[in-house]
Amino acid sequence: MKERELREFLTETGKNPLMNKLTACYRDELIKDLADPAEAAAYLNAALEDGSQEIFLMALRDIAEAKGMTTLSKKAKLNRESLYRMLSNKGNPQLSSLTNLLECAGLRLAVEVRQPHMA
Repeated sequence: MKERELREFLTETGKNPLMNKLTACYRDELIKDLADPAEAAAYLNAALEDGSQEIFLMALRDIAEAKGMTTLSKKAKLNRESLYRMLSNKGNPQLSSLTNLLECAGLRLAVEVRQPHMA
């Protein structure tokens, strides 16, 4: 199950108190894992594979939460509200803002050769 499908499943079934608890436990573990730069990079790369800007920004928001929104916003020289707005579903960060934010989170943007699709 893809990350997006898992999130949708957890969101849709979140009315069940048990699911709320499971969602909270999952979220806590996710945020804890994303504090590791290698985990954060893998998470962002998986989000990029989805091809959706909203999914990528949601993943970046999770990483920002793992690093601490206030701490990250200070490092990136952004006010917290601008950071939240930039990482919202309707956010459209400039490349300079995105690279700055990634750098402050211990990550960087990279380009790779696309592999041909197998038929």
